[in-house]
Amino acid sequence: MDYKVGLLGRIFVLTLTLFLLAYIIVNDSGVFAISLFIILTFVQLILLIRYAESSFKKVRQFLDNIKQNNYATVYPVKFDGTETDDLHIEFNAILAKLKEDQIEKEANFHYFRTVFQHLSIGLITFESDGSVQILNTAAKRMLNIDKLSHIQEIASINKELHHAIENLRTGGSELIKIAHPDGIMQLSVYAIELVLRDVKFKLVSLQNIQSELEEKEMEAWQNLIRVLTHEIMNSIAPISSLAATISSDIKSKMRQKETVEMEELRDYQMGLSTIEKRSEGLINFVSDFRSLAHIPFPKFSAIKIRELFDQMDLLLQNQLESQDVKLEKQITPEDLLLFADSSQIEQVMINLTQNAIHAVENLPDKKIYLRAFIDDNGKIIIEVEDSGKGIEEEALNKIFIPFFTTKKKGSGIGLSLSKQIMRRHKGNIQVKSTLGQGTIFKLIFNA
Repeated sequence: MDYKVGLLGRIFVLTLTLFLLAYIIVNDSGVFAISLFIILTFVQLILLIRYAESSFKKVRQFLDNIKQNNYATVYPVKFDGTETDDLHIEFNAILAKLKEDQIEKEANFHYFRTVFQHLSIGLITFESDGSVQILNTAAKRMLNIDKLSHIQEIASINKELHHAIENLRTGGSELIKIAHPDGIMQLSVYAIELVLRDVKFKLVSLQNIQSELEEKEMEAWQNLIRVLTHEIMNSIAPISSLAATISSDIKSKMRQKETVEMEELRDYQMGLSTIEKRSEGLINFVSDFRSLAHIPFPKFSAIKIRELFDQMDLLLQNQLESQDVKLEKQITPEDLLLFADSSQIEQVMINLTQNAIHAVENLPDKKIYLRAFIDDNGKIIIEVEDSGKGIEEEALNKIFIPFFTTKKKGSGIGLSLSKQIMRRHKGNIQVKSTLGQGTIFKLIFNA
């Protein structure tokens, strides 16, 4: 029966009963008749309430099924065109759609979880209280464990790795060396902090880059050996040739028992002076190499970048004025602080600024920009930009190799030394250059 018809019918019967009850009370038809109609009225009222509630019960049951993710319930459909039948059809359609969405969501979850588990990069997610949510197969293999309940447990594997995971912020990365049954692993640790449904958690990736490092190390050694061979041969070849010439000339004089003229002695003395000079150059070269290999650990302190830039301006004032170079300083915010070794960072800034001064030589428009700001990832950035001719691409790939230089009087250790210092500060140095427009050196500090 249609719900409206049934409801109106019950209301009509209840109204008729109330009318009859009023009639017999007015006509004083007796206690029995009045009592009978009162009971009948209450019964009809209860039946009316139950009938009205029957539809609400179905709606309440439908909502409970949705709340409990129970989409298996099927409401009976008689196809009799009643409103109850239409309501059941709608309920079934909604539950079927929700069930389909749930199945699709579960399939996507299982798909991404499978991908997550089979990635070659180790991945760990944990909440702010340290409880681990997900640990994939690659991470288990790298850490040589079967399970991980709390991030604190990593401290028993490697304290340095645990410290890095706990303290790295979004975009931060660190290289950690750990012992493993298969040998030493160099792990590149990268972290991202996320908020999902008001819950803070951190995603940490672990990538074993030992083979890549070994390959790069071999390439670096080969480049260094080539440079060292070139520099040493440039010094030794003229020494050897000149010494051989002098030795041969003296032996010839000794065999023939000839006296040595004053002019010849001057030639010998000049040759020996040249040998001494080249030997000193070789000693200085070795000294530079030793200084590059022994950089002290930085003594961190708060540095006001405004004072650092002003110090550069003061130290290089004579060079800037003599070559008519304009130096511009931009710091955002004005009171920006850097936590680093002041003397080492000052050395880096001197190297980069002097390189910039050399880059703008013989140009009509000589400008150098010193900039400091905080990027979108919260890292402190210092830039040294010049308006010079730029660096050729081939040289750009080699400028951080020790003793490589494009300057006639350069030692070739300034940039490589700067890179070593930045690595000591857990930072990085990058370069971008465009021929005919200039070069930008960028110092990146993980704040």
